Amino acid sequence: MSIEGKRIIHFELLGSFVYGSSEGGETSKRESAPKAGKKTLSFLQYLIVNHNRNISSEELIERFWTDSGSAAPANALRHMLFKVRNLLKVMFSNQDDLLLTFSGYYAWNPNVCLELDTEQFEAACLEAGNESEDTYCELLLQAIALYRGDFLSSNDSEWVIVLRQYYRALYLDACRKVLPVLWKKDRWMEIVTVCEQAYQIDFAVEDFAAYRMRALIALGQTGQAMEIYGAFRTKMLQEFELSPGEQIEQIYALAMGLGKKELGASDIFKLVLEGDLEQRAFFCTFEMFQSIVALEKRHIARSKQKSSLVIVSLGRDVALATDTRRLERVLLEGLRSGDSVARLEAGSYILMLTGANEESAQLVMSRIDSSFHRIYRHSKACLTYRISALQTV
Repeated sequence: MSIEGKRIIHFELLGSFVYGSSEGGETSKRESAPKAGKKTLSFLQYLIVNHNRNISSEELIERFWTDSGSAAPANALRHMLFKVRNLLKVMFSNQDDLLLTFSGYYAWNPNVCLELDTEQFEAACLEAGNESEDTYCELLLQAIALYRGDFLSSNDSEWVIVLRQYYRALYLDACRKVLPVLWKKDRWMEIVTVCEQAYQIDFAVEDFAAYRMRALIALGQTGQAMEIYGAFRTKMLQEFELSPGEQIEQIYALAMGLGKKELGASDIFKLVLEGDLEQRAFFCTFEMFQSIVALEKRHIARSKQKSSLVIVSLGRDVALATDTRRLERVLLEGLRSGDSVARLEAGSYILMLTGANEESAQLVMSRIDSSFHRIYRHSKACLTYRISALQTV
C-alpha cells in the first residue's frame, strides 16, 4: 500500500510491539519498541489503536488517570504527551510533529499514514466471508499469518483486555473456518501448521487437536498423531480434570489401529501387556462403554457373577461446569480400576460396577456421595443415582 505524498508508518500490535516506516518505496527494518515506562508505552499504543479519530483530553484523563489519585490530571496528561513525543522522535527520527495538539483534542499528523496489522488482520477475516472458496481460503490464511500472538501481549492494561479477547476470538474463528477447506483440498501440512499455532493460543479447542491428528495420519505419521493425543489428554486432565471428547478418542483409536498394522506379532503382544494398570476407574466414551458392557454380559453368563449399572447425576442447584469436574474426579478416584465410567451429558454419568450386586452397588454409591460432600463441602450438588442389575438377557 502506498499513498501519494505521505510517509507510511507500520505498527505490529499482534504479539510483540514492533514498528517500521516506508517512504518513496523504501521500507525501514522492523524495530522493537524502545525502552519506556509501562504507562508511557500503553498511552502511545492507545493513541496508535485510535489513530483514525480525534482523541479528547477528557477521554485520555478518564482512561489513564481516573484511579491514579493524581491531584492534577491535566498536568499529568501534558507531561505524558511530552514523554510520548520524545519517544516518537527516537522511533522515527526523520519525522517531526507526528502527534498534533488542537483545542481540547489530539490527532496524528494527516501527512502520515498509519498501517496496523490489526486492521489488516480484521479486514482479511471480514472480507473472506464475501469471497468464493479459493479466495476465502487464501484470505483466511493471510489473516492467520498476521496473527503472531495475542494483541499487545506484554500490555496488561484494562483497555487492552477487551481488544485482546476480540482479536483472539476472530483468530480462532478464522482457524476453525479454514480447516475444513484445507482438508477438502488435501493440504495436510498447512492443517498441521494452522493447528500448531492455534494450540498455542487456546489448547482446549478440540477441533485443532482433531484436525492435526487427522492430517498427521493422512501424512502417514500415526506415531506423531498418538503423541498429540497423549499431550492433549494430559493437558485437559491437568487444567480441567476432563478427558478428551468422543471425536478425539475415535481418531486416536484409528491411529492405534493403523499403527498396529505395521507391527509384528511379538511387538503387538508386548504393546498389549506393557501398559501400566491405572489405580482408578476406566473412563471411556459411551460407545466404548456399550462394548465393555456387552463383554461383561458374556462373562457373567458363564461365571454367574453379578455386576450393576448405575446412572448418577448432579442436582439442579449446581455450578454445572465446576461440579461436573468434581463429580468426575470423585468417580474416577473412588471406584475400582475394574469399573467403567462414561459421560451421558453435563453432570450425568453411567457406571458399570464389576462384580457388585445391587446391595453392594448401593453401598458403593453411598460412599461416593459421602466422599463428594466431604471433599467439596461448599458445593450445593445433590447426587441422585439409579441402580440396575446387569442382565444377561
